[in-house]
Amino acid sequence: MQKQVRNSVLVTGAEGFLGRALVRLLEHSDLRVIALDSSEPVPVDPPSGVTKVRCDITDQQQMEKVFREYEIGKVVHLAAILPTAAQRDPVRATTVNVVGSLKVLELARQFGVARFVFGSSLSIYGSCSPDYVVSENDRAAAEDIYGAAKLYVEQLGQAFADSGALQFVSLRTGRIVGPGARSTTSAWRSAIFELLQTRCPANLTLPYVGPERVLLIHVQDAAGALMTLLQAPRPAHCIYNAPCESWLVNDLKLQLESLNPSIRVALGDAYAKGNPRLLDWSRFKNEFAFSTTPIADRLQKAAGM
Repeated sequence: MQKQVRNSVLVTGAEGFLGRALVRLLEHSDLRVIALDSSEPVPVDPPSGVTKVRCDITDQQQMEKVFREYEIGKVVHLAAILPTAAQRDPVRATTVNVVGSLKVLELARQFGVARFVFGSSLSIYGSCSPDYVVSENDRAAAEDIYGAAKLYVEQLGQAFADSGALQFVSLRTGRIVGPGARSTTSAWRSAIFELLQTRCPANLTLPYVGPERVLLIHVQDAAGALMTLLQAPRPAHCIYNAPCESWLVNDLKLQLESLNPSIRVALGDAYAKGNPRLLDWSRFKNEFAFSTTPIADRLQKAAGM
């Protein structure tokens, strides 16, 4: 099908943490937003220009109806079974993360979508030595089914792009933090912001050992990076590392306790297994002149400072 200029962008996984942040950004653009998720949308009237659709990406018939009805011009694909749930149910995770993603890619090709932006993960790289700085030139070596699925979708997308079917670009993100994640398995990612205004004694557990490093990105910066890839005239690469900060867990603990003495932070015994600790994201920064707000500044703001 011949490509046409269309003004609708499909966001899959739109009710997820990152999806909601991206949709809020897109509300202020001149694009019509089709916010798709398999879960029930929050019962509030969506802003003008945003249409909420409940649909599972593995449902071929319903997804085809969405592409046909809304004349999708671009796609941001964020829908996925996340790592903890993927470990519990690898069959469901593979069905959604691989087969579902392939269906979205194929429909994008069939319906002449101009650009496909994929929400990928730094878990694609697997474990690296603590002092090794990972760049996009490093070989992928995913160690779990979540990272392996992300890598496979990237390879599919690049194959589609190489054939001239569409523009494909992938953003590899670290651990996304910020208020409002609604997470049950990684609640600390939001709690580090949400507890800072408490005046009552509060306990918070970071799951990692103190000397460990973790790569963090605030949800607003992650959404801004996706928006940049969506709107850029033509990205020079298919793969970009997202703008992440490397935090020593002990430093994060000290920062939180100094910002609010009512908080006591305990540490766990986990390591950042399956993920790098240091990251080179200069490709993204230099090409798009992208800047972020430091997480330390965002924590201070959350504490009312």
